Amino acid sequence: MFNAFSPILSEKASRTLALSCAALALTASAYQCDAHAATYPYDQNTIMVGQDSTYQIERGGTTTLEFVAAQYQLGLSNLIEANPGVDPIVPVNGTNLIIPQKALLPNTKHEGIIVNSPEMRLYYYHDDQVDVLPIGIGQLGTDTPLNWVTKVERKRANPTWTPTAKMHAEYRARGETLPTVWPAGPDNPMGLFAIYIGRLYAIHGTNADFGIGLRVSHGCVRLRNDDIEYLFNNVPVGTRVEFINEPIKTAQDSDGNLYIEVHQPLSMNEEEFETLDRNVPFKFTKEQEEFFKHPDINQEILQQALNERSGRVVLLNPAEF
Repeated sequence: MFNAFSPILSEKASRTLALSCAALALTASAYQCDAHAATYPYDQNTIMVGQDSTYQIERGGTTTLEFVAAQYQLGLSNLIEANPGVDPIVPVNGTNLIIPQKALLPNTKHEGIIVNSPEMRLYYYHDDQVDVLPIGIGQLGTDTPLNWVTKVERKRANPTWTPTAKMHAEYRARGETLPTVWPAGPDNPMGLFAIYIGRLYAIHGTNADFGIGLRVSHGCVRLRNDDIEYLFNNVPVGTRVEFINEPIKTAQDSDGNLYIEVHQPLSMNEEEFETLDRNVPFKFTKEQEEFFKHPDINQEILQQALNERSGRVVLLNPAEF
């Protein structure tokens, strides 16, 4: 399992996107700068962190969407959801992008690490703050776990990778050969750091310049290398880890403002995975159904948010004048 595609792209489109991003990595590298960890103050009353902003693609040269995503601690899926119609590989020069960094905190226990697969984000609660990091997750058929509570079992710098028999078969079918054990080093698909959770899975780095915000792994959680190094140095063994499947997040603040954040649900079968997933149905929880009935909610705004699935925080009861 130790080995992360977008919930709004078909498998074929996802593979094409990944290969195109890889081919353009060197082109974009001239523009790259270090991303800063998205870390926010947190207390028991915090329901939302971050702020949305905008970014204009340069009018000359080549700027990939992956480059912009990495700058702002986002995955590709986050930018694609918030900017429908924009080329997911190389946006048109001069395009203004929405940078969706505002996020509702997941509706679960705010302790340790929370992995919310549909939004392609990992939350780490510690020391009166919360870190929000973009992730890549498992392909259909080798899915990242959902609705699972476990803990950090151990950590390893410079991990090796031992492919399973199934992985060897997959690669042989593509005309590729895997080593019995992939040695440690920068070319290792697990990157330079690994945090092992449960017995079969890991949170780890990558040897690629793409894949964050996509379904590309064999079930593990993939992070950019700076992010996994940060977690490796700060997450103790024994830390609680929870995996959730929450494409819809809702919240109400102390002033009575009602919010929703809607992402594409994860495809659960080939038919859903091959239809661009725009029509993947939601499975509302009882709590969500009750929330939607709140008398102060503007139902038109609610339906628009559920239809657009932009991954952005939406105020459902704006003041009316």
